[in-house]
Amino acid sequence: MAPVPLKVKHQGKIYDVEADTDSTGEELKMQLYSLTNVEPENQKILAKKLVKDETPLSSLGLKPGMTITLMGLPSADVVMEVPKEKMKFAEDMTEAELAQQDGAVPAGLQNTGNTCYANATLQTLRSIPELQQELMDYKPSAQPQSGSASSMFTPDQLAQYGIGGLGGGNDLTSALRDLYRQMGGTQQGFPPIMFLTTLRQKFPQFAERAKNGHGYAQQDAEEVWTQLIQTIHTSLTLPEGDQDVQQRGFKSWVDKYMGGQYEVTTTCDDAPEEEAQKQTDDFHDLKCNIQSDTNHLAEGMRIALNEKLEKNSPSLGRTATYTRQSRISRLPKHLPIHLIRFFWRRDTQKKAKILRKVTFQHEIDVTEFCTEELRSKLIPVRDRMREVRKEEEDVERAKKRQKRMRKEAEDEEATGGKVRSDEPMQKRKEKEQERQTQTAGLTSEAEPKKTEAATAKGDTAMSGTEETFKTDEEIEKERAESILASKKELLAAVHPDLKADTAANQTGLCELRAVVTHQGSSADSGHYTAYVKKTAPPGKTEDGKWWWFNDEKVQEVESEKIETLAGGGESHSALILLYRAVELPVVSEGNGGKA
Repeated sequence: MAPVPLKVKHQGKIYDVEADTDSTGEELKMQLYSLTNVEPENQKILAKKLVKDETPLSSLGLKPGMTITLMGLPSADVVMEVPKEKMKFAEDMTEAELAQQDGAVPAGLQNTGNTCYANATLQTLRSIPELQQELMDYKPSAQPQSGSASSMFTPDQLAQYGIGGLGGGNDLTSALRDLYRQMGGTQQGFPPIMFLTTLRQKFPQFAERAKNGHGYAQQDAEEVWTQLIQTIHTSLTLPEGDQDVQQRGFKSWVDKYMGGQYEVTTTCDDAPEEEAQKQTDDFHDLKCNIQSDTNHLAEGMRIALNEKLEKNSPSLGRTATYTRQSRISRLPKHLPIHLIRFFWRRDTQKKAKILRKVTFQHEIDVTEFCTEELRSKLIPVRDRMREVRKEEEDVERAKKRQKRMRKEAEDEEATGGKVRSDEPMQKRKEKEQERQTQTAGLTSEAEPKKTEAATAKGDTAMSGTEETFKTDEEIEKERAESILASKKELLAAVHPDLKADTAANQTGLCELRAVVTHQGSSADSGHYTAYVKKTAPPGKTEDGKWWWFNDEKVQEVESEKIETLAGGGESHSALILLYRAVELPVVSEGNGGKA
């Protein structure tokens, strides 16, 4: 349909616009933005009725020469500028450039024959940003032997072609680095052949052949996870002069970011008077033991941290039952939790799977598993963190209510105060009652400011004296200042020991970032996949959605999907949960209280 020439009246000026009646109100607003500098969100267009973003222009009955009205003002100091950098279209970008764009679908990993266990584990580990940075900076110490084919090239040249592992024998860390580097340059399913070759050279158990004689055997994701963590623990060492090495005894990146510490107390159940044995143990993950009555993650963790064992009692001179109680004295930033679902069945001589449903949360509080000393440091911060969150949520709800009220007022103005005939009477009554309630709430929140003269005389609401109420901007500013003050109080509550250990969990709260799942009834069969929470670009908030990595297939799923991974039967059930510390807010005087 041919464009319709219109007249747009705005602040005493008339603009000529050609409107495409096949388009919507959103596109018309963009046209008017280019003419008036009034941002689309600030525009209110009246053409017999209020024009919304989704309004089809064909429904307005527009005629040539018709005049419509634009109301709204541009934000302060808005000036349309020519972009400093030339726009680059997707069809002109390389595959690597497309993969680096915000919102780009990440690369999957091809299944080269029963390798889903490795694919799921690799995708989960790749979600740790600090590990990515450390791997990119990794330089292998081993050098290829003189005369070998790999000695003809530098490590960087080998890495460029994804065969950096050849430059260091069975250097699995180099192979991992090169794999992640290549995955970052594509959105396609990538074959991790060199990584798997190096893995099987270093750990021959992963080179086991399938019993049917075709290809390699299926393996346990927990086992490859453990071997990879141990490998990078050995290779990603910290410099000797590093402060964490000297003050905290950390030896590697794993110690710093994934390393926790237990205080272990072992007591004899049969002889309470026997002196308790105390020791300190390191850990790189927590366990969740699943018994016949285990329903939730926290229950399984309590079982794992309060073990029963039998050993010789020196006071009784016989074998006795002991309780081994472990409490966390150092809580790392990244916390993997393994659900122990596989066990060895003697009757079948195979690994079997515990199919019981065990629920888990997107956020967990682990302070109950900590020592009394660490709890005393974490709980004040945790409680204040929750208070700040509640205050922010209250503000967001208030903003949404105000936005809804404004929209209703605009709709009412556009219809001349007429009641929509298609709206149910009960709904209209509810909206009117809510509007009255909200108006009363806003009035009570915006307490009147007395004039200086009235205040000086101690007068109240005198004839001829007008009360002035706080504007939305003033209320918003006060809320922002209140939140900023709360965040500063939160930061002040952090214990000096926690402030000094920057790679530790300083809040006691952990948020779920990735999940390795298993489908099937035994570790020797079935299928592994991974779910990784999407990260937001700098300056933006996360949308709560996840990437589902099913080998080379990658798709976006809603957060509700994660709640279906609790197990029960042979469906996908969580095997490894990767949690990350809920971090403290970062505030400054000039950011209005925003983190």
